[in-house]
Amino acid sequence: KKPKGKGKGKAAKEEKPEKAEKAEKADKPKPKVKAKAVVEKKSAGNFKVCVCGGAGGIGQPLSLLMGLDPNVKELCIFDLSVAMVPPAGVAADLGHLERKNTVTGYQMDIGQKPVDHLQECLTGCHLVLIPAGMPRKPGQSRDDLFKINADIAKGIVEACSKYCPGAMLGLVVNPVNSIVPAMAELYKKKGLDPMKIVGISTLDVVRANKFVGIETGKNPNFINVPVIGGHAGKTILPLFSQDKVSKMIDAEKIPAMDSHVQDAGTDVVNAKNGKGSATLSMAYAGARLGKSILAGLLGKRRTECAYVKSDITDLPYFASKVVFGETGIVKVLPIGELSDYEKTRLEEVKEQLKGEIQTGLDYAEANSLCE
Repeated sequence: KKPKGKGKGKAAKEEKPEKAEKAEKADKPKPKVKAKAVVEKKSAGNFKVCVCGGAGGIGQPLSLLMGLDPNVKELCIFDLSVAMVPPAGVAADLGHLERKNTVTGYQMDIGQKPVDHLQECLTGCHLVLIPAGMPRKPGQSRDDLFKINADIAKGIVEACSKYCPGAMLGLVVNPVNSIVPAMAELYKKKGLDPMKIVGISTLDVVRANKFVGIETGKNPNFINVPVIGGHAGKTILPLFSQDKVSKMIDAEKIPAMDSHVQDAGTDVVNAKNGKGSATLSMAYAGARLGKSILAGLLGKRRTECAYVKSDITDLPYFASKVVFGETGIVKVLPIGELSDYEKTRLEEVKEQLKGEIQTGLDYAEANSLCE
């Protein structure tokens, strides 16, 4: 007979080293290097955003809306010292919102170069929104307006190319149809990614959705009319045939609705008796695109219409549906099927847009960004 408890004691002795080994392993901290790197790269509420022109008519409400986005950790407001109010004042005002972010204002005098003054403002930015430039004055030609605003945009884009070359740049600088190709080609010329330059044409989509909602009595939140082409006058082409609500509208009403979207900006200017333009709706649209870009960077892909470098038509720049993802623009989607009316309009759009794009390409050829 085995002595009582002998087998049990042996088993207990054998288990001890095993238990000690397990306990030792449990005490050891698990390596978290990989997880930490992922979190740092794509953690919500960790983005730096700058609004250049942030103390202006569009810039202030745009800054407000971006400041409300929980993904924004740091918001920078930049503008000239001659702006409506000092950028530091806008920052102080927005700094009182119940949001876990910091807001800082930066200003510069006319004649100074952004590249010499915006290092702190732009370094580390993930997204730069640029509602800048001069409005068109009575009697001023489009070419004159383009030259003035292209130089303004170039100064800001040049600073971005130096201090935050990986950031997405959203432009609201008129004429967008020419400014975006100019800035994207300048980026390309410097060896940077031209797909980082985005023309914000979202307001055309917002308007089309709203007008369809009014016409049908449906909620615009459940309407999504793609708007392609450009971002001015006849180059704006809403594809009413591609939305499940708007495609039910009688065909004879479509040309009038098309014109309504094209002329909506003028309608606002007239309603404000020439004392202002579509600043609030533009800010709303700009923030919508800005928030979609940030969501995309987090890995939550978003599709928005935007005016970008494109190969879906025979034109080098075109507004259409764009997928925003982890690296910015991950895909430019094809136009899709068109109605007969839209096919005819598309040819008109391309004819006008071609010349406006060329104006931008010519500017880029004659200019360069600093190293």
